[in-house]
Amino acid sequence: MNIVLTVLEITSPVFLLAALGVAWDKAGWDYPVEFVTRLAMTLAVPCLIFTSLVKTEVAPSALAAISLAAFCAYGAVSLASWALVTLVGLDRGSYLAPLTFGNTGNLGLPLALFAFGAVGLDYAVVVLAVTSILIFTVGIWMVSGASNPARVLREPIFVATVLGILFLWQGWQLPLWLTSGLTLVGQMAIPLMLLTLGVAIGKLRPADIGPAVLLSVIKASICGFAAVAVGLAFALPPIPFAVLVVQMITPVPVTSYLLAVRFGVDSGAVAGLVVLSSLLSVAILPIALAFLL
Repeated sequence: MNIVLTVLEITSPVFLLAALGVAWDKAGWDYPVEFVTRLAMTLAVPCLIFTSLVKTEVAPSALAAISLAAFCAYGAVSLASWALVTLVGLDRGSYLAPLTFGNTGNLGLPLALFAFGAVGLDYAVVVLAVTSILIFTVGIWMVSGASNPARVLREPIFVATVLGILFLWQGWQLPLWLTSGLTLVGQMAIPLMLLTLGVAIGKLRPADIGPAVLLSVIKASICGFAAVAVGLAFALPPIPFAVLVVQMITPVPVTSYLLAVRFGVDSGAVAGLVVLSSLLSVAILPIALAFLL
C-alpha cells in the first residue's frame, strides 16, 4: 500500500497539470499551442537544460554514461520499430518516428524530478537532450525521407546542451544574478509543457482507436525492454538506470504529430498514437515506477 501511495504522490502532479490542460481546451478558452510550444522549446527548456548541467552535482562521467546509454537504447528501439513497421506493412513515414521516440520533456522531466529529486532531473535532462537531437535529425529523416544536418546546429536545445556540457567540463560558472535569471526562466518549462500536452491531447481527434492501443502497448514494451537491457549492459547505478527506463517508456510526443502535419504523412494515425499512448501512460508509468523505486 505504501508503494502505491508513493507512486500516486509522484505521478498525480504530472497528470493533474495535463488534465488541467485538457479542461482548459474543453472550456473553449484560447490557448496558442504553437506559441507556447515555441516559447518552451526555444527559451524555457534550453535554459532548464543549461542550468541543470551547470549546477549539477552529478559526476561528468556519470552523465556521459547515461548519454551513451540513451543513444544505444534509441538505436535498439529504432531497429525494433523498423522491423515491426516493415513486417506489419505500416507506412514508415507515419509510424516509425512515433514508435521510436518518447515524450521525455513533457512527462519525463517532471516524473524524474518528483520520483528521484534534483539528481534524477539532472539525468533526465541529459536523456531529453539526446532525444531532442535525434528527433531533429534522425526523426526528420524518418518522417520526410530527408534530413538537413545543419538544422540541429540551429536548435536552441542543441546549443544549450553543448554550452552546458562545455561549462560542466571546464568548471566554469556564470555570475550569480545571470544563473538565477536563467534558472527562473527554466522553471517555466515543466508546467508549460504539461499544460500544453493536455491542451494538445484535448484538440487531437484520433481516427482509429484499436490499432493505436495495440501499437502503444507494443511501443512501451519495446522501449522498456531496450532500456532495461542497455541499463544492465552499462551497469548503470539505480537512479540513472531508473531514469533511463522511465524516459524511454514515455508516450509518443506531440512533436511527432507536428512533424506528421508538416511533412504530409498520416497525421490522423499519429494523433491516435499520441492520444492513446498518453492515456495508457497513466497506468504504465506508475506500474514502472512501482518496480523502480
